[in-house]
Amino acid sequence: MKIITRYKEDELFVAENDQGNKISIDMRQPGIKNSLAPVEMMLAAIAGCAAVDIVSMIRKKRKTFVDLIIETTGERKETHPRGLIQIHTKYTLVSPDTNLETFKKVAHLATDKYCSAADSVKAKINITCEVRPPA
Repeated sequence: MKIITRYKEDELFVAENDQGNKISIDMRQPGIKNSLAPVEMMLAAIAGCAAVDIVSMIRKKRKTFVDLIIETTGERKETHPRGLIQIHTKYTLVSPDTNLETFKKVAHLATDKYCSAADSVKAKINITCEVRPPA
């Protein structure tokens, strides 16, 4: 898996995968900001990852799926680098024939067992850095 991130303008970058899919990374101030900042993307990645699994599991149980809303909040350290110290997801499923117990089980499986994004932020990941001379 590879992502190429390029400068677009101050506090704005574009990341692109091997298939040409792009996303803006926006660190600008509210009012001119048009996309998510990196830490916001991490929260969105966890919600999106779990969402795919939740919808799939609900449908595999032959339940009626209407909608899924996920509110994901993150608490950051007060000191730099201000990394996340707590992430909370609140799931709301719209399904006339799925009971709360089934939904709880599915949501916990999605978040705690199947979501690779959540697993990644819980893990100690080896991050390396390589620097090339200016072109």
